[in-house]
Amino acid sequence: MRLLTTLFLIFALSGCQSAYYATMEKVGVHKRDIMADRVEAASEAQQEASEQFTSALEALTALTNFDGGELEAMYNTINDQYEESEATVENVKERIDAVEDVSDALFDEWQEELSLYSSANLRRESERKLKNTERSYTQMLAAMRKAESKMEPVLDTLRDNSLYLKHNLNAAAIGALKGEFAGLEDDINLAIKDMQAAISESERFLATLKN
Repeated sequence: MRLLTTLFLIFALSGCQSAYYATMEKVGVHKRDIMADRVEAASEAQQEASEQFTSALEALTALTNFDGGELEAMYNTINDQYEESEATVENVKERIDAVEDVSDALFDEWQEELSLYSSANLRRESERKLKNTERSYTQMLAAMRKAESKMEPVLDTLRDNSLYLKHNLNAAAIGALKGEFAGLEDDINLAIKDMQAAISESERFLATLKN
């Protein structure tokens, strides 16, 4: 496992994914296996983002209910939530990009290898499975990208709140941010809903891939 991790880091840093896939194939790890692992990783990243957005919402709820205390500490909490949210969203994007990269390589290889069959029946069956897998994959990727797009408004509002609070550490600032809270709450709930939908699509796709 340590060798595989090292190989991944080497090729990921070099940007040479085709060489990475070829090397992994030589040690018995095929594109289908890599794809399944990356889909699972993307789902885990989305789940982590859902939990982080929920944590950020709880922190902002506490802010809007602020009734005296140390505003500097409150700002630090809100800013930490923004930075953690930004990191989790970036991780989601990277995971989805990785899924898309290996899927392109897998489907191209699968399509090319159809011409190698001598049996027409086996070729038709393989082609049918390819189309079914591609259809399921397309639905999953669309769900992932939709969820990803809903994360940006959340990050924008979290950043705005953090910046505003940073430069206005007073009770009036809390009142101003209360007006933004309802919209942010809606955005977060919508993003979480879409992330959960994408996770469900990932589970369906993995079932298709493994069958």
